[in-house]
Amino acid sequence: MTITSHRLELAVFKYSADLGISTGITSAHIKRCPSLITATNMLNHQYSVNRPRQDSYGYEQQSQYGSYGGGLQHSRSYRGPPPGADPQLWQWFSSVDTDRSGSITATELQAALVNGDWTHFDLDTVKMLMGIFDTDKSGTIGFNEFSGLWKYIADWQGVFRHFDQDRSGSIDGHELANALRSFGYNLSPQILSLIEQKYAKPPSTTHGPPPGITFDRFVRACIVVKTLTESFQRLDTDRDGWIQVNYEDFMRIVLSAP
Repeated sequence: MTITSHRLELAVFKYSADLGISTGITSAHIKRCPSLITATNMLNHQYSVNRPRQDSYGYEQQSQYGSYGGGLQHSRSYRGPPPGADPQLWQWFSSVDTDRSGSITATELQAALVNGDWTHFDLDTVKMLMGIFDTDKSGTIGFNEFSGLWKYIADWQGVFRHFDQDRSGSIDGHELANALRSFGYNLSPQILSLIEQKYAKPPSTTHGPPPGITFDRFVRACIVVKTLTESFQRLDTDRDGWIQVNYEDFMRIVLSAP
């Protein structure tokens, strides 16, 4: 079948990207938001999981922006951290590892991570994060893998705060458009609306504005847009915004999205 980028990504979770726009971030973007340097690394998964970090992790419990995920529900921790480990990070790791197995499952991680509204991360988002940092493909993450994951979450918090311009603790449609445009994705209003509908939490009442996209869903939405765009670009060899794709390739694109 022959389809355009617009039609392909409507079919694949209903997303689209203008492939004439670079997926990188310009120097002008970086000047406006230094944290976008980190965002580039995050979208490209440029994180080391081979050694524990020596800086702080998690989020400030009381900040002017509220909390944006990464909260832990503490329990008894292990005895001491391994040699060279950040003691605070080890305490968090042991708190999450509730079965004391020495590694963290998706269920344990989901139970520990909360958004600014104190809802737990979606399990799909947790599994996506596990897939990024589970480098040995064990289905769980050990302490060194957890170190990279925690830094990844903390860095995304900075990006989220930057684009949450009204300090509501969630991302609305306008803020989402600004974020994706800064990442280099020039999406139509129709596609942006579809993304917002897919990732925004359902309203709790029939009155008032939609609740917006929480931190965990914002991270997932950005990574999905990147994944789908790159899948299309690999097939669009002449960069004309059109591809010819067979059924198997189409299914591969659909199933490889986070």
